[in-house]
Amino acid sequence: MVGEDVKVKIGLEIHVPLKAGRKLFCDCPTNYWDATEPNINTCPVCTGMPGSKPYPLNSYALDTVVMIARLLECKVVTENIFVKRKHYDYPDLPSGYQRTSEPVGLEGNIDGVGIWEVHLEEDPGRYDLKTGCVDYNRSGVPLIEIVSAPDMKGPDDVRSFMREMVNMLRYTERIVDVGGVMRADVNISIEGGAKVEIKNINSVQGAFKAVQYEIVRQKNMMRRGAAVIQETRGFDEKTMVTVSQRLKETAADYRFIPDPDIPPLLFEGGYVEGIKLPETPQLRRKRIIADYGIREDYALTMVRDKDIADFFEQVAKDSDTSLASAWICREVLKQLNYRNKGLRETSLDAGIFSELLSLIASKKITEHVGKKLFERIIDSGESPTEVVEAEGLGSIDDSQKIMKIQDEVNAKNPQAFVDILSGSKKAENFLVGQVMRETRGAANQEIVLKNLSDTIQELRSKDITTLETIKEHLECKLGDA
Repeated sequence: MVGEDVKVKIGLEIHVPLKAGRKLFCDCPTNYWDATEPNINTCPVCTGMPGSKPYPLNSYALDTVVMIARLLECKVVTENIFVKRKHYDYPDLPSGYQRTSEPVGLEGNIDGVGIWEVHLEEDPGRYDLKTGCVDYNRSGVPLIEIVSAPDMKGPDDVRSFMREMVNMLRYTERIVDVGGVMRADVNISIEGGAKVEIKNINSVQGAFKAVQYEIVRQKNMMRRGAAVIQETRGFDEKTMVTVSQRLKETAADYRFIPDPDIPPLLFEGGYVEGIKLPETPQLRRKRIIADYGIREDYALTMVRDKDIADFFEQVAKDSDTSLASAWICREVLKQLNYRNKGLRETSLDAGIFSELLSLIASKKITEHVGKKLFERIIDSGESPTEVVEAEGLGSIDDSQKIMKIQDEVNAKNPQAFVDILSGSKKAENFLVGQVMRETRGAANQEIVLKNLSDTIQELRSKDITTLETIKEHLECKLGDA
């Protein structure tokens, strides 16, 4: 029998396209996701035409792979790095081989997961299985492949690793950060079974779901006595299942040979040390604590997502930094998690958010109204000031007006005061909540709490403690008002 505690090993191969301006071995543009039609960003080199020769390797891509290897704490290989031809037969590979370098970085680590290697390679084209057509706009785009050790044990580990990796890569500001462009292959095996590769997963959530499904699939096969074979599978994001594609190749099947048209890479003269590293999340955390005087836990939370940290620094130009950091870490992240979205997928920008914080800081709206308003503007992108003016959501600071509303609420709920006099904090919160509901959250909560405290003190001082006497007193007070 296969138990729930069976050992699972998971490793990832992450393919990261670069903002390199030109392709790895030719001068064609790399922004294939913006191309208006197929096969317009191509030339004889990236379409594998007979007799075409590769240009010198893109130096920006080379600088970037060294940078990322160092950020991943890898040992950087400095000499005789051959660019090899990896042979396989598929329509997206016009030359019949893919150019891929030997490892530039080895034996790294991120978030407790080992990194086996980091290397450069060229992206193949895009083959449409339904139409049989191939778009070579992507062919030859520089990729960095990061290969992890099989140190992950389940879908939660995979999700945590990918989030950490994507965040670190974003800090370089050199990767193509467009949805669906970064891809991951997942290698997963269960004790007693062969390794299965799941290809071309293009989101963190997709990787989580693919691993979740594949573990269950392999366990079920082994429970039935069926063999888990070494194969390549695809992941269908609509049905959330993996689908067999082909038997898994071995390294020998690819017939690797050094590319005779490209000399081996040699790093010398302080080249590796001269690559300037970007500010890491750890360094940024220390800096924003020093620069903005915010809480350490808030800083740690924000730097885990570069977009959030960037957003905070934009908002901090026009807002109280303590208020901004608290709202971002509590309300912004809560709403993003609820929607299962990243900041870029919403309508929120720094100007709108600063405007909302200004309304709260100046007490033009209550924090309660601010939270409700934020739930709306994160999707709509509306001006908070305009919504407040149009819908009359401004803070109510008139003590007499609030007292009149409270008297009405109190008269309807005499039992709550019986409970309060018996020590119930829940009953106090209930009455405050009723007043806030009547005012759509606009009542100044400090005034509401003071009025409630005065009423409780009055009942105690006059020894009004029974339901009947409390009810009579509250109704009389309402009548006097």
